[in-house]
Amino acid sequence: MTNLQYVRWFNTLSIDDVSVVGGKNASLGEMYRELTPKGVKVPNGFAVTVRAYWDLLQESHVLEPLHKLIDSLDKDDISELEICAQRARELIQNAALPINLSKEICEAYQQLLKEYGTDLSVAVRSSATAEDLPTASFAGQHDTYLNISGEHDLLDAYRKCLASLFTDRAIVYRNNNNFDHFKVALSVGVMKMVRSDLASSGVMFSIDTESGFQDVVFITAAYGLGETIVQGNVSPDEFYVHKPTFKQGYSAVLRRALGDKTIKMVYTQDGKATRQIQTSKVDSQQFCLDDADVLKLADYAIKTEEHYSKKANKPRPMDIEWAKDGVDGQLYLIQARPETVTSQKRHDVLEQYHIKDKGKVLITGRAVGSKIASGTARYISNKDRLSEFEAGEVLVADMTSPDWGPVLKKAAAIITNHGGRTCHAAIVARELGIPAVVGTNEATRKIVDGQTITVSCADGDVGKIYKGELSFEVQTTDLSSIPKSRTKLMINLGNPDLAFRLSALPCDGVGLARMEFIINNYIGIHPMALVHLQKVKDANQRAEIERLTHNYFSPQDFFIEKLSEGVGTIAAAFYPKPVIVRMSDFKTNEYASLLGGKFFEPSESNPMLGFR
Repeated sequence: MTNLQYVRWFNTLSIDDVSVVGGKNASLGEMYRELTPKGVKVPNGFAVTVRAYWDLLQESHVLEPLHKLIDSLDKDDISELEICAQRARELIQNAALPINLSKEICEAYQQLLKEYGTDLSVAVRSSATAEDLPTASFAGQHDTYLNISGEHDLLDAYRKCLASLFTDRAIVYRNNNNFDHFKVALSVGVMKMVRSDLASSGVMFSIDTESGFQDVVFITAAYGLGETIVQGNVSPDEFYVHKPTFKQGYSAVLRRALGDKTIKMVYTQDGKATRQIQTSKVDSQQFCLDDADVLKLADYAIKTEEHYSKKANKPRPMDIEWAKDGVDGQLYLIQARPETVTSQKRHDVLEQYHIKDKGKVLITGRAVGSKIASGTARYISNKDRLSEFEAGEVLVADMTSPDWGPVLKKAAAIITNHGGRTCHAAIVARELGIPAVVGTNEATRKIVDGQTITVSCADGDVGKIYKGELSFEVQTTDLSSIPKSRTKLMINLGNPDLAFRLSALPCDGVGLARMEFIINNYIGIHPMALVHLQKVKDANQRAEIERLTHNYFSPQDFFIEKLSEGVGTIAAAFYPKPVIVRMSDFKTNEYASLLGGKFFEPSESNPMLGFR
C-alpha cells in the first residue's frame, strides 16, 4: 500500500506524531518501533489519521451542526449536556465514510490478517490529539471496541470511536482542562487483539503511585480483560519489584498482595460483546501471575521508562497497560503514557497527616494518598443519583466511572467497595488531591448514608474509615531547607507500609528496623499459631488464619515470605543506605494481641520482665 492518505502503520510512527495520529497511537508506534527490538512484545497494527476525522466531518457536512450544538452548551447544565452530547454522537455515527477512507482501512485490515492469520480479531482504540500528554492523560474519556472481526464491524467500530469524542465525560474533561472542543481531534488505532479474556491483564507504573518513590515497578493484575481493573470492579493482585537490584541481576518480587478478583470480563459466545462472570473460588484465592510473569513485566516497564526518559532527556515515570494472551501465552504491552500526577508533585516537601483523637474504625481498604478528610457520607448507587451529592460530602459507592467526573470534583473523599490503586476512583483521587479508600468490599453496607465519618490514608497502605468527625493535624516540612548534619542520622522504622513515603527524609539509613513491629504491622499472626493451628480454639481466628495463609505452601511459608517482604521493603526504600534489623523483642502481652496469640502466651503482671 503506497501513497496512503489516511492509514499509518505503527512501524512508521513515533511519539512526535501526536498531531497526526493522537497521543495513544503515537506512543504505540514509538513502542512498536523502539521497544520490540529490545525484547518487549507490542501487538502490530495501524492508525487511521486525524486527517480522516476532519475529512469525514467536512464531506458529510456535520461540522457546522456540531459547532451549533457544542458552542451554545451550558457546561453547568447536566441535562442539557446529556442531550447535546447524544445528538453530537449521532451526527458522527450516521455520517457516510469517504470512499477512499473505507478502502484504505479495509486494505490495511487485510494486510494485518496476512500477518497474524484469518482467525485474527482486532482492538479498535480511540486516540485523541490531546491524549497521553505529560500534563493531561485523558484516560478513559474515549471509547475502545474489542474483539472486532470483519470489515463491516471494523468500519462501524471506527465511526463509534470518532463519536466518542463527544461523550458526556469527554466534553466535561475538556471543559475542566481548558481544551477547545474543535482543536482536539481523534485518530483510531487498529491492532492485534491480545486475548487476555483467556488469561489476565492489568496496569503497571514505573513509580510507586502513592509515595512517588521511583525505585520500584508497581504492577496490578486480574483475570480477563483489563476494564475490570480500570473501572474498579475488582480488587486486583499487586506486586512490587525493586528496579536498582533487578538491573544488577537480582530477580525477585519485592512484595505482593492478593486481591479478591471475584469477577472477570470475557467475551460473549458470539465474540461481539463482553460480559462479566464470577471467578472460580480457586482462581480468586491465588495470584493470577507467577513470579516469572511479574519479573518479565518489570523488565518491560524498566525498558519502557528508560526509553521514554532518554527521549525526553529527563526522568519520565510511565503508566503502562499490559495483557497476557491466553492463546500464545505471551505478555504484551498495549499502551504506555507518561505518569501525570505523582511524578509532578514536589517530593522535597514532606506532608504528614496525624489523627489526634481516637475513634471506632468502621471499615478498612487500600489507601490512596496520605491525607485525612471528614464529612457526611453520601451513598450514590448509580449515575441517576449523582444530583443528590453535595459539595464537601464523602462519596461512598460500589465503584465509580468517568461519567461521575463533575461529582468527584466536589467530594471531600472517596470510598468504594471494589477496585485497586489503579482503578478510576484512585486515579481521580490522586488528580484531585483528596484521600480515597478503595477495595473495602462492604463500605456501602457498613457505612450509614448521612452519617459523619473521617477518612484516613495516613497510615500507609491501609486506609481507615472512622465513625464521627475526628480532629487531625497536618505537618509540612520543606526537606530542601534542612541542612546536612556532620553527624550521621538514621531513623527508626518498623512499618513496611510507610517505608517508601519516609525514604524521602534526609537521613543516612535505618538505624533500627524492629522485627516485632514488622510482625505486628505486616504479618499479624502469632508465629506459634502458624506451627500449631489446632491449638487456636477460637473458630473465627482460626478461619482468618487459614484465609490469610491459603495461597502459601504452608502456614510457616506465609510467615517467612511476609517477614522477608517486610524487611526487604524497608531495605529497598533506603537502598543503598544501610538498614539495621533487630531481632524480635516482643513482650508477652504484645504477642498475645496477634491472631491466635492468646493461646500461646502466659498472663504476666509485668510483661517487661519474665518471658520477654
